[in-house]
Amino acid sequence: NPTTTVQYALPADTKIELSIFNILGREVSTLASGFITAGYYEAVWDASEFASGLYLIRMNAYDSGNTLQFNKLQKIILVK
Repeated sequence: NPTTTVQYALPADTKIELSIFNILGREVSTLASGFITAGYYEAVWDASEFASGLYLIRMNAYDSGNTLQFNKLQKIILVK
C-alpha cells in the first residue's frame, strides 16, 4: 500500500504549507497549502508513482503577517 496519512492539528486559523521532498531536497508533492481554520486534519500522500527511498515531510505555519510561527521536518521511508 503506497499511501500514507499525515495527521495534524492547528490551534488557530493559519496559513500552512505541507509538502513532501525527496532526499535531494526537491519538492515532489504538496499535500496542503493556503489558509486553514483551526481544527484537526488529515492529508493523504499517494506515493504509487514514486520510487522507494527516504522522503521528508515539511510543515510550515505562518501568522497573518506571513511570519513563520511553526516549522516541522520529519523523515519517512517509502518501501514498495
